[in-house]
Amino acid sequence: MKQYYLQTKAKVLEELKTASGGLSSQQAKDNLAKYGKNALIEGKKTTTLQVFLEQFKDLMVIILIIAAVISAFTGELESTLVIIAVLILNAILGTVQHIKAEKSLESLKSLSSPSAKVLRDGKKIEIDSKDVVPGDIMLLEAGDMVTADGRILDNFSLQVNESSLTGESTNIDKADVEFDHEMPLGDRINMVYSSSLVTYGRANVVVTATGMNTEIGKIASLMNETKERRTPLQISLDKFSSKLATAILIICAIVLGLQIWRGQPIMDALLFAVALAVAAIPEALSSIVTIVQAMGTQKMAKENAIIKNLAAVESLGSVSVICSDKTGTLTQNKMTVQDIYIGGKTLKPNQLNLDNQLHRYLLYDAVLNNDSSLVDGKGIGDPTEYALLEMYRQVPGIDLGDKGLGISEEDLRGLLTRKQEVPFDSDRKLMSTKHLIHTVPTIFVKGAIDVLLDRCVNIRLDDEVRPITEEDKKQILAQNQHFSENGLRVLTFAYKESDEDLTPETENGFTFIGLVSEMDPPREESIEAVARAKKAGIRTVMITGDHKVTAVAIAKKIGIFNDGDMAVTGLELDKMSDEELEQKIEKIAVYARVSPENKIRIVNAWQKKDHIVSMTGDGVNDAPALKKADIGVAMGITGTEVSKDAASMILADDNFATIIKAVAIGRTVFENIKNAIMYLLSGNLSAIITVLFASIGGFSVPFIAVQLLFINLVTDSLPALAIGMEPGSPDVLSRKPRDPKVGILDKSLVTQVAAQGVLISVGVICAFMIGRQTSPAVACTMAFSTLTFARLLHGFNCRSQHSIFKLGFKNNWYSLGAFAVGTLLLALILFVPALHSLFAVTPLTYNQLLWIIGSALAPTILIQIVKVISEQRR
Repeated sequence: MKQYYLQTKAKVLEELKTASGGLSSQQAKDNLAKYGKNALIEGKKTTTLQVFLEQFKDLMVIILIIAAVISAFTGELESTLVIIAVLILNAILGTVQHIKAEKSLESLKSLSSPSAKVLRDGKKIEIDSKDVVPGDIMLLEAGDMVTADGRILDNFSLQVNESSLTGESTNIDKADVEFDHEMPLGDRINMVYSSSLVTYGRANVVVTATGMNTEIGKIASLMNETKERRTPLQISLDKFSSKLATAILIICAIVLGLQIWRGQPIMDALLFAVALAVAAIPEALSSIVTIVQAMGTQKMAKENAIIKNLAAVESLGSVSVICSDKTGTLTQNKMTVQDIYIGGKTLKPNQLNLDNQLHRYLLYDAVLNNDSSLVDGKGIGDPTEYALLEMYRQVPGIDLGDKGLGISEEDLRGLLTRKQEVPFDSDRKLMSTKHLIHTVPTIFVKGAIDVLLDRCVNIRLDDEVRPITEEDKKQILAQNQHFSENGLRVLTFAYKESDEDLTPETENGFTFIGLVSEMDPPREESIEAVARAKKAGIRTVMITGDHKVTAVAIAKKIGIFNDGDMAVTGLELDKMSDEELEQKIEKIAVYARVSPENKIRIVNAWQKKDHIVSMTGDGVNDAPALKKADIGVAMGITGTEVSKDAASMILADDNFATIIKAVAIGRTVFENIKNAIMYLLSGNLSAIITVLFASIGGFSVPFIAVQLLFINLVTDSLPALAIGMEPGSPDVLSRKPRDPKVGILDKSLVTQVAAQGVLISVGVICAFMIGRQTSPAVACTMAFSTLTFARLLHGFNCRSQHSIFKLGFKNNWYSLGAFAVGTLLLALILFVPALHSLFAVTPLTYNQLLWIIGSALAPTILIQIVKVISEQRR
């Protein structure tokens, strides 16, 4: 794409075959056919039906479908209906979880103004923004939304807010200048860009790009190309499901072959295979994971972190790098006066003295030579200007309360009315107003030090006014340098007593008053949050559209930038090869003046090093990187709709500290999911071992499909959900982020699942064999009852690695509730005759019930003894 900001106006007009009077109607028609409508192209979307059907592609789901068909052929119609109902319910849950309205491009489109003013055939006309074409001369004035990218031809004090593209809220002064070297987008002051807002002045610009060729179009293209990454848990569960399904198919085939080889009727053999498949597949797993994640979202919402994508809850616990925007996230998003250099001293606003005439003149200049206002504590106008009004209110004696005797800025303006003015101009870099101060005509001026200091002939030190010397200027410039190196924005103030008319030509001969430094200060909680993140093994990186010096100064104060760290600009990053970036990525703490492409590259570079990356942002320019990151975090207050649509999480308070709180909850959610999976798998393994024992021993099938589905979906789900409600450990942020390459089924978990599954199966097999002494029906009932009760008790074992005696029940009453409800449901099946036929159970004797209780209790007692011994050894 051509870099029009590097070309002269004449060259741009020549290349676009246009003139200052605009295109002819025929040229506009030809260009519309050539370049297309000034609109964004939408990416292809997946339909809801496609998403729903994709839920049935999983191998374990296919196994269950086969089991349902076999159940139908063997006369187990209830089992068939239950399995089908479970599959449809899980598919609906999966669809609701994964289908998200892709509103990003729609929000991008809504940023375009419905109309634009252009010159056609030498006449000013208003057209639909979609009909704007390259070569059009677009007329902009305050309040207009810029509808296409363009090069400035004629500039009349134009100021534009480009926060949606650059992320920086300060208005940009545009100018008709020429550049001879590459510049980042935020510094191209001779260009305007689609989606930005004209806040002051006017200009004529030649349109250089429309639609997908604009800077915002590039972002739309990036979003179309960017695919969301699967979370570590999703990847881990997918691998587990695939391995488990393969193992189930192999074992089912072996059992089926073994039964047929022994001469069992084909239908009986198929019943064993179905029982084994249903016993092995944790049907409730996906639902439990979803519900535990949903519980996590509720906890996060209370901490001002709103989760859009449930899977993002667990990913937060794995985050090892947070790429954070500066403005509003790490800082307060509010310009604030920091230090004032006046009378040769550096003071704070509350150290100014109204009795000192020099201080009073500074305050007059700050309030009277100012177009902003404060209404109900909210600034209206330029942030740099209303920061001066807030400084005024901090001065002792300016008390605006009910009992205050001070005078408000509006009252001051009413008393010392503005007689003349020369508004701020980006060429002059000055603003001047004229007033009567104690009947003396006085001109106040503020502006950039490089312009105003040379126009000062005097300097005021308290009550003394004397000619300014070169030594004075050196001292002032040294103080300005000191402010700038600390990331402060500096305004210079001066005045003169004169009766002459105020014009740009008479802006000279001033008396220097002082310097006022401003900055967007860090949030107090950001410093602590960055320290907590560091302790948790999380690297915080600042990515901002601001200048490098300012960004580094803020990063140092917050604790992001330390000795040995690097800071690079977007242009410097563009010059780096991928190999060079890979070598330096872990040393770079600050990125300044970055583009959307830069942000995606940074995220991608960290991801290539196997880090789980969180990216924060609020502007349109952040959206592609938010989507690319493992966890995209948008700002709820200042964020654009585009950024919110692209993100996985929204911060309701725009506060970096909230991310760290969410990470702690995310880690807790992962631990709870891991414990819930351990609970489900160990229970399922006990059922598999029991079925295999019966098959190898030549006994009748110990469970039917309906019984196993009841255990897996009803009695299992309640304790698993209670495990999901377990509060986090106090040291959750003292651990390092978990390695995403290590699956959820690590060696420790597999060992525990195997040991616990074997223990429970021993109890179930004992009950089954005791029942066989009476009849196969009693054996089946006792096996089912023992497995159900043992798994309900096992819920207490899986709450944590600690014993019940150390955990207690006060912090999780849900575990007791789950056990009570599950036990009640089992009692209803055993003691209500109407339910006997549905679940294929038969009445039991008192002694048989005692055997069930004893066989179910034994595994939990043994597991708790091991945990107590382990705690004593620590």
